[in-house]
Amino acid sequence: MKYTALFFDLDDTLYSHTTGLWAAIRDRMGRFMAERLSIPSEQAPILRRLYYEKYGTTLRGLQLHYAVDADEYLRYVHDLPLEQYIRPAPRLRQLLLRLQQPRWIFTNADAGHAHRVLSILGVGDCFNGIIDIRALDFVCKPDAQAYQRALACAGLSNASGCVLFDDSITNLAAARRQGFTTVWVHGDGENHSEADFHLADLLELPEAMPELWADGDQ
Repeated sequence: MKYTALFFDLDDTLYSHTTGLWAAIRDRMGRFMAERLSIPSEQAPILRRLYYEKYGTTLRGLQLHYAVDADEYLRYVHDLPLEQYIRPAPRLRQLLLRLQQPRWIFTNADAGHAHRVLSILGVGDCFNGIIDIRALDFVCKPDAQAYQRALACAGLSNASGCVLFDDSITNLAAARRQGFTTVWVHGDGENHSEADFHLADLLELPEAMPELWADGDQ
């Protein structure tokens, strides 16, 4: 197969899920719900998980049920010292720059957070653009519309030849139904039936998918 475009999730995909950053973001979500919405602190994690499973993000659930202001929420939950969790990734940068296909960040986070993460990793100039929650008009993965909107943002009419790299099997399963080739980026466990490929780390990509370099240098 000739691959024509590559879509990368951001958090826990471009960097290891062991950094603790996503756990810290989840903690900020719970604090927002308790402090700003007066949701009992013991109920916040339960509600957060419910909204994540039903809507794809906690934010979407809070928008629908609490009329939460997205800008306020996103500022709050991402107000973290990212440098304490992630570091520059020169090997990842080299790998990304060797890829010939257009590369897009496709995230349920916002562009501000994405820019900060990419800047610290040192890969901000390795992508054609960022398709974030606002570009998706707050319809997020794994909603089928999110994938269609992402393709449109990338100037594509369908997912033929497109690859999605993501740490979420739920997101990958929905992407596969849209026609994406799916790559599960996860440090633990074996491959999954919804993933065409499994990487413990993106640095394994050349060995796992040498066909990405079929027309170029590996």
